[in-house]
Amino acid sequence: MKAKEENLDIFQMLSESAKRRKEEKARILESFGLKNFFDEGNITINMRTCKGAECKLCIKACPTNALYWGYGQVKIIEELCLYCAACVLNCIVDNCITISRKRIEKKTEKFGTPREAFMLLNILSSTKRAKIIEKRFPSQESYLEIRIREILQRTMGNAKTELAGEIF
Repeated sequence: MKAKEENLDIFQMLSESAKRRKEEKARILESFGLKNFFDEGNITINMRTCKGAECKLCIKACPTNALYWGYGQVKIIEELCLYCAACVLNCIVDNCITISRKRIEKKTEKFGTPREAFMLLNILSSTKRAKIIEKRFPSQESYLEIRIREILQRTMGNAKTELAGEIF
């Protein structure tokens, strides 16, 4: 019975520690005026393939200075990382930097090449555009209604538009 209580205490300590780290990260990002779009994340650098000594492009691209040069290699301050993909997009070696992140809506994304990052960002952008269009024009009928009103307004003036409103 006592062993279970000790395990529970260790688990509680770990979860409290994770909560404190998350709160600290939120505080740090807020001081930069940045918003955290990801619930969880992880960034790794493969030091065997890293050409950081030659380019340091990932360090220059990092908006929060989470990546830095130290002891002859690229280092990471996890608490500052936004998992934004800037470092992956600028890295000259595929799969040298790998980012795994979980969005607030619980969708997990993982990428390690500029092509994967670009495709992911393009998909997200397309999804946002589709939602905006869907919000503006929820159905084909409402789209046609709006378009007919716009066309009538341009061609026949406001009096005809009011008549069109009565038709719909």
